[in-house]
Amino acid sequence: MTNSFDELARAGCLFVIGSNTTVAHPMVGMRLMRCQREGGRLIVADPRRTDLARLADVHLRLRPGTDVPLVNGLMHIIYENGWHDAAFIAERTENFDELRESLRAWTPEKTEEVTGVPRELLFRAAELYARSETSAIVYCLGITQHRCGVNNVRSLANLSMLCGQIGRPCTGVNPLRGQNNVQGACDMGGLPNYYPGYQFVDDEAVRLKFEAAWGRPLSPARGLTAMEMMHGLQEGRLKAMIIMGENPVVSDPDSGHVVKALSSAEFLLCIDIFPTPTTELAHMVLPGASFAETDGTFTNSERRVQRVRQAIPPMAGRTNGQIIQALSRRLGYDMHHASASEVFDEICSLAPSMGGMSYARLEGEGLCWPCPTPGHPGTPILHLGRFTRGKGLFAAIPHVPPAELPDEEYPLLLSTGMRHAHYLTGTMTRRCAMLERELPELVTDINPADARRLEIREGARLRMVSRRGAVVSRMHITDDVPEGLVFAPLHFAEAMVNLLTCTALDPVSKTPEYKISAVRLERV
Repeated sequence: MTNSFDELARAGCLFVIGSNTTVAHPMVGMRLMRCQREGGRLIVADPRRTDLARLADVHLRLRPGTDVPLVNGLMHIIYENGWHDAAFIAERTENFDELRESLRAWTPEKTEEVTGVPRELLFRAAELYARSETSAIVYCLGITQHRCGVNNVRSLANLSMLCGQIGRPCTGVNPLRGQNNVQGACDMGGLPNYYPGYQFVDDEAVRLKFEAAWGRPLSPARGLTAMEMMHGLQEGRLKAMIIMGENPVVSDPDSGHVVKALSSAEFLLCIDIFPTPTTELAHMVLPGASFAETDGTFTNSERRVQRVRQAIPPMAGRTNGQIIQALSRRLGYDMHHASASEVFDEICSLAPSMGGMSYARLEGEGLCWPCPTPGHPGTPILHLGRFTRGKGLFAAIPHVPPAELPDEEYPLLLSTGMRHAHYLTGTMTRRCAMLERELPELVTDINPADARRLEIREGARLRMVSRRGAVVSRMHITDDVPEGLVFAPLHFAEAMVNLLTCTALDPVSKTPEYKISAVRLERV
């Protein structure tokens, strides 16, 4: 996120795209609703009629997989009407001519044809976003979980720079991370190409710094992403795996392939607080520690590093950090941090973006990185005055259609996400009797027109089939989903929707295309 949560409540206009915020991020969703209640304008781009879309001043009900055409069309309208920020473009960006040339083709007529959004709504949304004093973009996995996810994000960056809606309070491009502390995991090097603090593993100076700190030679090669690891296991290039606090059998695409991959590992170790379908495949399971049994820090979506304080002793006798250190010692490297604060001190000594932090400075509300020096106040707003790279880089972004489109054999598109009653793979929430009573089984949304055509009644149980697998689901008839689209949540291990999902990956981020898979419905 370039800006902070509290600023979202004060923005003049919010453009929410690819995010069912009130369900997936309810605390942020409350801020978005407060913004509109206090006079801010709300634009929601989503194929489904979500709760937030019902409240919106403008609901852009685009066809799945047409986010880039939508944003290009909005930018075409903004530029042709002179609503862009020419001074910001001249002073703070480069490569604008390439973007401007690429936008010529995205007339309102063509944008409506490709996205299905009426041109009058396109004009209304473009004017609201561009002409508000402060406009903020909010997006989530509905933007990134496509084979063109990186292009989707770059398009949103183009839009913010075109209108000068970045580098100021209550503006910016603001992704909401999918799970608690995802931001912190990435910050700490939980990615195949970075050391902590987003320092590239193939940068020799960086590598030498970490070799000196850790007293071991380190590989200059980038590692594998989560999806690449599964292929590596099945191909025999990867022999062993440790999975900690993750349930990829339910959460990863093409679950059947995931099961085969994990089953082919010579050794699979799982560390978790509850049994899951993934732990069932493990050769060994170690009992992990929950947040309540842990000292340390979490970093939220706005880059705010906050203290987590242990409330109870670890029920299994060890914290997760102590488990990792014990494994490390048995593998020949003597990790010996006596406390979480010692780990944090090491982080701050090696990651420049957190060089000015300490446990003492995190008291209260914490600090947003970058915080490079002990006297630095932290950085709630990024790109004030200048971009990190100097000038913001515009890019011409082409439309890349989804990997799977409807055909005679698979005439419907499946999109996946969450319901308000459960969280992710249900490892915790499905153990709560009240939540399980509210949503005990897989329920798939289908449009009334599709239901009539297929002679489906409310509550009917049907088999949903893709090129990769099949699940049985109850059907809920609602015009919250458009014709041709069905929506199903991913929470249910006994009916794993990810048996169906597409394995196409974004070529840069390697993120799977969870949001669009071709399916058909059959009688059970």
